[in-house]
Amino acid sequence: MIDFTAAQIAEITGGRLVADPAIVPSTVVTDSREAVPGSLYVAKPGEHADGHAYVGAAFAAGAVLALCEREVTDDAGAVVPCVVVPDAVLAMGALAKAAVARIRAARAERGEEFTVVGITGSAGKTTTKDLLAGVFRSTPAGSATPAATVAPQGSYNGEVGVPLTVFQAEESTRFLVIEMGATGIGHIQYLADMVKPDIGVVLFVGTAHAGEFGGVENIAKAKGELVEALAPEGTAVINIDDPRVRAMETRTRANLAFFTAQAAGGNEDRTAEFARRGLVVAAQGATVDAAGSPVFDLVVGAEAPVHVRSRLVGIHHTSNLLAAAAAAYAAGVPAARIAASLSSQGPSSRWRMQRTERADGVTVINDAYNANPESMRAALQTLADLGRGRRTWAVLGAMLELGDESIPAHIAVGTLVVRLNIDRLVVVGREARPLYVAAVNEGSWGNETTFVEDAEAAYALLEKELEPGDLVLVKSSNGVGLGLLGDRIALAQQTARPTDVQERS
Repeated sequence: MIDFTAAQIAEITGGRLVADPAIVPSTVVTDSREAVPGSLYVAKPGEHADGHAYVGAAFAAGAVLALCEREVTDDAGAVVPCVVVPDAVLAMGALAKAAVARIRAARAERGEEFTVVGITGSAGKTTTKDLLAGVFRSTPAGSATPAATVAPQGSYNGEVGVPLTVFQAEESTRFLVIEMGATGIGHIQYLADMVKPDIGVVLFVGTAHAGEFGGVENIAKAKGELVEALAPEGTAVINIDDPRVRAMETRTRANLAFFTAQAAGGNEDRTAEFARRGLVVAAQGATVDAAGSPVFDLVVGAEAPVHVRSRLVGIHHTSNLLAAAAAAYAAGVPAARIAASLSSQGPSSRWRMQRTERADGVTVINDAYNANPESMRAALQTLADLGRGRRTWAVLGAMLELGDESIPAHIAVGTLVVRLNIDRLVVVGREARPLYVAAVNEGSWGNETTFVEDAEAAYALLEKELEPGDLVLVKSSNGVGLGLLGDRIALAQQTARPTDVQERS
């Protein structure tokens, strides 16, 4: 963390200082359980609890300063050292903005580069973020050490998560990768103003959170705020396979880098058209290997193709791989190093096509961190492709925050499960019941499709009926909680052998 004194924190946030002005916190936390000696504890109001109630616990763990919306006293009646602000979350943002500016100025004074990359999209943000951070952390030719890179833990991508990511950066940081989520117009503009990205990546515009945004066009408007925020010397990385993202080209002053997973199959002329306006990063001959991992030749501008054999699962990850490649190249990483790093990386964030091979021959793919119609279709297609010759199970929960499109979207998924010839469908929870009804109406019969009320009932069914060789996909929105069900299924055998399963870093 960049060193700020308590007096400087008060000045930056417009707060009132009730503490020794010379206090210098060494880290920032929003959860008192994560406080360590030297912490600045942010007492933000929460959905279920008020952080002010835990100020005492944070100081007992070693916190030296609190960012509060009101004064808090200790057991002796004394006010704890704090900076009192009108809004603790906005104060975090102001402090993060100052930290980025401080890093940029310090590195510029030393003649060192500093690159901030912002990534947004309706899905794929976390995977792309992990891939790009992995490329940046790969060892450059002629160097003994990788570039210092800071990227979010898990999916820290909002008004709290982005500052927490920034606070991990120091003056030695070369690359800062920021994942940007939004649930409304103006959210990404706020985050972009905070971190001032040099490179902005827009993956695709889907129907996730359509209910909150008021429609898909508003989602496109919000995601495009990232490229609008870029300076003329920056680079906008744009997915030309998505018409709504492709249209964002006109909303930026920055240099353009386009990526496409559809370069082959008659689209070469379109690729050439975009190459006249900017860099084009494309996948030639994209397919999947026997493990379901994307394989293709990476073409970056006019450079010779370099081969990529990913360790991710699903052809849909080709776009994420290309997005990471385009951003890395725009940041100055050579194509050969990009390809080598992408080929070495498997899943690094939890519950995103996380594959486990159990000792009894059951394969579990846990993709229950997020779900929308587009990602559901991609995951189910992957299940069908990988499951040839095996019995396949789709354990599906609700897709949340779809608004008026919720019932039609669930009906479409239920229909697709049957048309893909998935052997067994287990629908979990009342919010997903239209999916079950649609599968039955499409022709699923007998015990092919089962509805259960909750994850416990789903686990009991699977524990009883799974057989060696079965392939299981678990997918839902994060709020449904099926990620933990996927973990239980994957670890049901004491001698399970996980493959590419890592805890959130």
